[in-house]
Amino acid sequence: MNKFGIGQSVTRVEDKRFLTGSGSYIEDIDLPRQAYGALVLSPHAHAKITGIDTAAALAAPGVLDVLTGAQMIAEKIGGLMPMFMPEDMGGPKGMRTPRTLLATDKVRHVGDRVAFVVAATPEQARDAAELVEVSYESLPAVIAVEDAVKDGAPRVWEEWTSNVAFQLMFGDKAATDQGFANAKHVVSLRLVNNRLAANPMENRGAIGDYHAGDDSYTLYTSTQNPHGTRGALAGLVFHKPETQFRVVARDVGGGFGMKGDTYPEEGLVLWAARRCGRPVKWISSRSEAMLLDNHGRDQVIDGKMAFDENGKILAIQAHSMNNIGCCVSGAAVVPVVGALQMIPGVYATPAVFLTAGGIFTNTGPVAPYRGAGRPEAAYFGERLLDKAAQLLGLDPAEIRRRNFVSPQAMPYHTPTHASYDGGNFEQTMDKCLELADWSGFAQRRAASEKQGKLRGRGLIYYIEICGIFNDRMELRFDPSGGVSIISGLFSHGQGHATTFAQIVSDWLGIPYESIRLIQGDTAQVSYGRGTYASRSVAIAGGALREAADTIIEKGKKLAAHMMEAAPADVAFGDGKFEIAGTDKSIGLVEVARASFMPMGLPPGLGIGLEGIGTSAPAQNFPNGCHVCEVEVDPETGVVEIDRFAVVDDVGTVINPLICEGQISGGLAQGIGQALMEHVVYDKDSGQLLSGSLNDYAMPRADDFPDFAMAFNSTPCTTNVLGVKGVGEAGSVGAPPAVINAILDALRPLGVTALDMPATPLRVWSAIQAARPAA
Repeated sequence: MNKFGIGQSVTRVEDKRFLTGSGSYIEDIDLPRQAYGALVLSPHAHAKITGIDTAAALAAPGVLDVLTGAQMIAEKIGGLMPMFMPEDMGGPKGMRTPRTLLATDKVRHVGDRVAFVVAATPEQARDAAELVEVSYESLPAVIAVEDAVKDGAPRVWEEWTSNVAFQLMFGDKAATDQGFANAKHVVSLRLVNNRLAANPMENRGAIGDYHAGDDSYTLYTSTQNPHGTRGALAGLVFHKPETQFRVVARDVGGGFGMKGDTYPEEGLVLWAARRCGRPVKWISSRSEAMLLDNHGRDQVIDGKMAFDENGKILAIQAHSMNNIGCCVSGAAVVPVVGALQMIPGVYATPAVFLTAGGIFTNTGPVAPYRGAGRPEAAYFGERLLDKAAQLLGLDPAEIRRRNFVSPQAMPYHTPTHASYDGGNFEQTMDKCLELADWSGFAQRRAASEKQGKLRGRGLIYYIEICGIFNDRMELRFDPSGGVSIISGLFSHGQGHATTFAQIVSDWLGIPYESIRLIQGDTAQVSYGRGTYASRSVAIAGGALREAADTIIEKGKKLAAHMMEAAPADVAFGDGKFEIAGTDKSIGLVEVARASFMPMGLPPGLGIGLEGIGTSAPAQNFPNGCHVCEVEVDPETGVVEIDRFAVVDDVGTVINPLICEGQISGGLAQGIGQALMEHVVYDKDSGQLLSGSLNDYAMPRADDFPDFAMAFNSTPCTTNVLGVKGVGEAGSVGAPPAVINAILDALRPLGVTALDMPATPLRVWSAIQAARPAA
């Protein structure tokens, strides 16, 4: 067995440079004669801009330029647009909002970009930004999603009919109504999915460089999608061919979906560089990140679930209001779609009627964040199932067991048009129950009670959808026999340099250490779609297989020439070509070196040994079971997670070590949402109240137990490797597992409802509210 091949826990090759401080992040890059940019941001949630005076700022020391919306219009600088809308998929027409680099006539949230100051130093730019005088006429603002849909609510976009930006629907209303009419039991809930900030370790940043000699642009940026950024800037903002733009992303310190979008600052630094004739650098502060980065989640959902007398699901009905903020930003539609489509989960559900609205408010934009709708769907379904288990007097595991889609029913087509190719949900749950020591809970609960604590447990089963879009990969030998993987995807923490090398080493039988990854530079990678939505290995695998097969087929012809045999008699395996029926062989690396010979090669083989592969979308459905145990202090409301067991089905496991790391990271973010993270705006003024890490609580290492993790894999049938996504799994299942556990702990006190985040104050208040009046 190849000790560096598929299935091995190879340590990440990327980690050496990260641990030794040798990474190259956007802040580490400086260009000659570089200037610096600073933003002027709106202090109003909703206001008309009646005037901008830049004279004092332009006269300040070191200032090179001040960009405004008026100049943007005069120079025909365009804006960003939504990637797609429901109408593009046959849905009803919505409001396709522009996102200009700078506001022109109106600001629509606190932090809206009004001007961009360029100076010789960062300090001079920030000081001068304070001197830009902007006159505003304040307008009524709407902050909460429930208020935005009321009659007479202030409209965020006056040119649209309401604050409902778009609407979605899945299912059959008549069949769902019949299911509820036939129901023996019905449970209903109204749930709030709290707004989150991505808070990657590395803030966003960008450096723009303009080359007047050939009218070309280079952007260094912290992004998940270099080619997507190039396309948006070239086509929408500057109206020029993409060949005039180069986008470079080196190391990126976390993205979580938030960095998958193209942002106004990336256009601003390029525009400023063109105007000033110098490179321009902008780096976000943490407080700016809280205001300007796309947020995640922020959903209010009302729904119900119908059951027969045996606890079998008959129908689900729900309507959600999804706060998308001030505009439809990038892929903002995606989480709203995912939050509806995955509601049936792993349960055989005869009928659904699910509707949603994307709602404008005077807050920052909301777009995909780790999980992108699947956490909302899991939270809704798993909370309802636990409520139903209480109503029917069933164990949480039993009600799920009665409703699982069976392996024999695969492939299974859900009423929301997802097609599950396989999975053994009951087996995975049973493995997790064993890992969690489900049967020993009563003893642990009794021990907690002796300490004055309340212990509860939460069981959930999640499923998500991954593997969107096609993509492109290249394999290229160099004259020394080394191999480069030229990736159209983009690793920003996923470990592609390790896992892709494992795959190629396994298939081609070449030394793992001779393989390197090239990514993130549109001048070196001809095309790619980036990394998001847990798509990388499922998509890259098919493309790498095609590229590897191309190399093998070409190598056979060259090996046949070198061994004086017919190509049809040459076979490949274990890194070498062999002539059938003989002991004659030659290694692939030796063949690759020979492919660069200046003469003596057979005609038609060209120079070098390389392969290009493309892959179709490989839709797959990672799934798994979580069991969480908590202790709650009834006197303070403090929640401690004592145990957390996870068993995931991620298909073929390429690298168990990296998979466990991805799952752990997702669990941390899911637990953070459940217990503490919350973006909060003042409901009247629209001011951001959680504008720094003093106000926005982030989980720390001591907030988590040691996670007990295992795999129960069913290889996927939609891609050559049999893999499923893993990057978002933990964030999908953790929130309902934690909240179900807390409610289980508090149930003896009469607490039946609790919204995220379950802060000590919220938990304590719920306990007090449930106590009988004196």
